[in-house]
Order: sequence, then structure tokens, then C-alpha cells
Amino acid sequence: MKFGKLPESELNTVDFSLPQEPAGNIKILGGEKRNKVSIHIGCPQWGVPGWVGKIYPPKAREKDFLANYVQHFNGIELNATHYKIYDQAAIAKWADKANGRNFIFCPKLYQGVTHQGGLRGKEGMVAGFLQGIKAFKEHLGPVFMQLSDSFSPARKEELFAFLQSLPKEVTFFLELRHPDWFVQDAVRKELFNTLYLLKTGAVITDTAGRRDCAHMHLTIPKAFVRFVANSLHPSDYIRLDTWIARIINWIELGLQELYFFVHMEDELYSPELIIYLTDKLNTACGLQLAQPKFIEPEGRAAGSQIKFFD
Repeated sequence: MKFGKLPESELNTVDFSLPQEPAGNIKILGGEKRNKVSIHIGCPQWGVPGWVGKIYPPKAREKDFLANYVQHFNGIELNATHYKIYDQAAIAKWADKANGRNFIFCPKLYQGVTHQGGLRGKEGMVAGFLQGIKAFKEHLGPVFMQLSDSFSPARKEELFAFLQSLPKEVTFFLELRHPDWFVQDAVRKELFNTLYLLKTGAVITDTAGRRDCAHMHLTIPKAFVRFVANSLHPSDYIRLDTWIARIINWIELGLQELYFFVHMEDELYSPELIIYLTDKLNTACGLQLAQPKFIEPEGRAAGSQIKFFD
């Protein structure tokens, strides 16, 4: 993900702190810890050649990447569905790779709906998209909708009417990028209040160059976080520590579900960050979240320490 990316030379100048907890979040979450919280952590894609010999077998072929991916992560932010509407037969083949596992696909809404023309008159595309993803069955998570950087509050009526038209049996999360959604208090409050009334989630995007998108507003008792890392820069770990504290707080307040996806330039080092994140959450919350497992290079003792960064 290049959205909000800054050169490494500027990273030490960024205030990566997260905003204070919005007052409305306690009401949304309920204020009491639930007996069980569902947490799914992963990446935006499974087709990462750099993972071959790292977490995928040394001779793994592209057609086997998903079968390997589900052994290391328990969720994926599925960007593939943004570029094509897949039929049920194609989706079912992906779902079969997760058979018997606690694994969730979070498909990204087709770009023909969100990025090509307006949102009006897209009922047929939306129906076709939703028909296909039904084949995920129990492995279907929330649908992630991303609007273009140019989609401003001047088009709020178009957006709100579109969200109102979506089926209620599917959970949707919305990512907005135009800065005007976050600058003015009145606009921001109307946005999040409308999402709350429509039972639509608000994507939280944590990226260096657009701190406004890490707004921390929950509009349903579920969270969808896109964490844009910087190839194991030391700030990545500091930022994750901040997120871990916030997630623990959300769990204590009654969070039902968390979808947390790590983005990086080529995804090569995402497993390191996910191990760091899941280790701390497992310890703090008594969880057993899935973790990537590194292939031991020849001559290195099993269980030897992984060096995260210099």
C-alpha cells in the first residue's frame, strides 16, 4: 500500500501516537468484557514470492500459495476481489483451502462500484459481487469498501444512500481517504453518526503520511484496522505496542471482533510484525492466535531467535 507512504528519512519526524479514545466508543462496545472476542490477523494477499523459503516451502508454486498462507495466518484482507467479480465456483476453490480452519476472508468491494463513476446505478455489480462471495460460507468476514482519494463530503448524500441500500445480513466496513471527511468536526460527526445508524463499520487506516485516517472511531462493536508498516523500521514496533494497548482496552470494553491487517511495500517482512503482535496479544489476553512459522535454514538450530531489526 502506497497510500500515506513517506520516505524513511521522514519517519522519525512523524507523531505516530493514536488519538484519545472517542467518547462514543464505550457506548458502541457496551462497556463490559465479553466472554469471547474473535480476532483475525493477516495480510492483504497470499501471493508473495519472497515468502518462498521463508514461511512457504522452498519449492512452493504459485498455485499452492493460498494453501500455505492459511497455515500461518487466520485472516486475509482480500484485495483480489477489488479487480474482478468472481463467480461462486472460483470463490469456492479459495474457501476450500481454509476448510476446517478458523480462517476469514475479508473481500474488498469491486472497483467498478467504488472507483469507476458514481455509486448510483451499481445495484447489478453489487449483487454480482455478493452472489460470488456467498461461496466463502463460514469463512466470509466483513466486506471492505474503499472509496477513491477524490471522494469528498460534497458527495455525502450519494454515499449515504448507497450505504442504506446495502443488505443488512452482510457486515460492511468503509474506508474514506479524502481529508475533508476528517478536518471539520460537523462533517466528521455526521459521518460517524450515519455509519452508526446504518450499522456500517469505519475502517481505521494507520499510515505515516495520513494520520487523520487513524481516527479511532468505532461505529459497530467490531474493528477493521489497516496498519501500514515501513519494512521493520523501529517505529513499526513502537506503533504496534501502542496498538496492542488500545486493542486490550477495546477487549476490556466489550469488543466483539477485530480484523487487523499488516501492509508493507512488498509484504516481505509482514510475518515478523505479525509474530510480534500476536505474541503480545496471546500473552496479555490468554489467546491462541495463529502465527507465521519460519522455515529453519540449514544449519540453524530450531527455535533460535529471530532477529527482527538492527
